[in-house]
Amino acid sequence: MKPVINIDDAPLREMKGADGAFEAKVAPVGPSIGSVGIGCMVTIVPPGKKAFPFHVHHNKHELFVILEGTGAYRFGSETYPIKAGDILAAPAGEGAEMAHQIVNTGTSELKYLGISDQSTTDVMEYPDSGKFQVASRFDWGDPAAGGLRYVGRPETAVDYFDGEK
Repeated sequence: MKPVINIDDAPLREMKGADGAFEAKVAPVGPSIGSVGIGCMVTIVPPGKKAFPFHVHHNKHELFVILEGTGAYRFGSETYPIKAGDILAAPAGEGAEMAHQIVNTGTSELKYLGISDQSTTDVMEYPDSGKFQVASRFDWGDPAAGGLRYVGRPETAVDYFDGEK
């Protein structure tokens, strides 16, 4: 393990949503440099795309540093123009008033760092779609590595003792 990595050397992987609105290259770099308490992810979003849905974390505090490009930061019911050099807050909370999303509204790639504390368990809400997600010990850099992750809607819940013997 080397405690230094250059952004240009970060091992990017592609993500795409089925509807075409979501597309990005991401590289979780915190673990590769030995950071265990603070996470860091490089995200590159093409023009007209979003990396992630509008969401809020119950436990994880995030901030974003815009490195290149321009876009819009949707935070709660407001939208803010963003550009290289801007720092965006995304504190943990509940409900749409603390939800956030970064959109590339420019004509070139939008590159930013996402920095967060490393809670091992989190609940995320997605106000636009009415979904929620629960993740515990889930490795976002290597989803096949295990951990627990569930995405659903409240109406799909089952009884606590359902299926138990």
